[in-house]
Amino acid sequence: MENFRSELFLIALVAALAPLIAEIPKSFRVPVVIMELLLGIVIGPHMLGVAVPDGLVGAMGELGLTFLLFMVGLEVEPGALRGKPLKLAAGGWLLSFAVALLSMYALQAIGLIQAPPVMEAVALSTTALGILAPILRDEGILDTDFGRLILSAATMAEFGPLIVISLLVLPTHSFGVHTLLMLGFVAIALLTAWMTTRMRSAKWLELLTRTMQSSGQLPVRLCILLQALLVLLAAKFGLNVVMGAFAAGMVVGMASKGEGGVVLREKLDAIGYGFLIPFFFIVVGMKFNVGALFASPLVPLQVVALLALMVLIRAVPVFLYKQELVVQDRVPFALYSSTSLTLIVVITEIGVSSGLMGSDHAAVLVSVGMISVLAFPILAGKIRHQQ
Repeated sequence: MENFRSELFLIALVAALAPLIAEIPKSFRVPVVIMELLLGIVIGPHMLGVAVPDGLVGAMGELGLTFLLFMVGLEVEPGALRGKPLKLAAGGWLLSFAVALLSMYALQAIGLIQAPPVMEAVALSTTALGILAPILRDEGILDTDFGRLILSAATMAEFGPLIVISLLVLPTHSFGVHTLLMLGFVAIALLTAWMTTRMRSAKWLELLTRTMQSSGQLPVRLCILLQALLVLLAAKFGLNVVMGAFAAGMVVGMASKGEGGVVLREKLDAIGYGFLIPFFFIVVGMKFNVGALFASPLVPLQVVALLALMVLIRAVPVFLYKQELVVQDRVPFALYSSTSLTLIVVITEIGVSSGLMGSDHAAVLVSVGMISVLAFPILAGKIRHQQ
């Protein structure tokens, strides 16, 4: 227990230092997620060795993963995925995933990767919506037509991969049975969402509003309860926590629309990004095998090749947007869409813990994600500003 207290202090120190250090470069704000990963690497067993990602620390990291997926689901805006934006985003991601899958099977056939091609393809076809949205907001393009197209594509590039992970990568039954169980879980999640949107009687809303500012914090506790319930149901249905936590976030997102939900979302943001989610990224950093990046002279080539392949995978759907995007916005669109880290970290964590992916290759993929977050938005912004 004494050791846990020391490690808890170190993680709290790292979590507090990360946003401070991220503010130091005035010309470019390093994403806090990157700093959490880097500082986690420093205190982890592969560098200083002052903290280990086991026991209670590991359990806190798993709670952080659950809350991260909950917040990802909360950020998804179903209204942005209607009509033509939905068709373009869905078609674009499916095309990206198909190209990624073919590429990964080809690389596996010649022995360049050992991880499951589906898992690898999912990792390379994601977009970090939670990281990209603040960047677009800071650049003043979030509320433009260009920004809305990117957001819809990024939303689908987070929603689609989570479905594939649960359905194809981590099934606990045959494909048919697993599909039925997943459909049953989706039906329960939709029923829950319908019930929460109908619970708007005056007395109920008055109770929620009154307890929001009291020690009871009933709305927040109900959100945590819903998250725990859907995670439990997902486990009982043979699914992964990925689907349970993500579905809970979407349900809360639909139920907390409007001005009344702003305070609730702020409180959930504080719990997630102020406490639990940093635990996850710091613990992932502690597990990061730095030595794997230097184990072979081919690793730098792998990183460069995967970065190029990531851009290609997310650039292929651009031709679907020919009528929506002017020529000079097509390359920036591909680069913004290639910004990916959050789900890469989640996927590699699931892959390593399930024995489907080696820690050395997970380190390569996470490095690719970190570089994409640092480089692609800057490059996309410079290209747009030069035109």
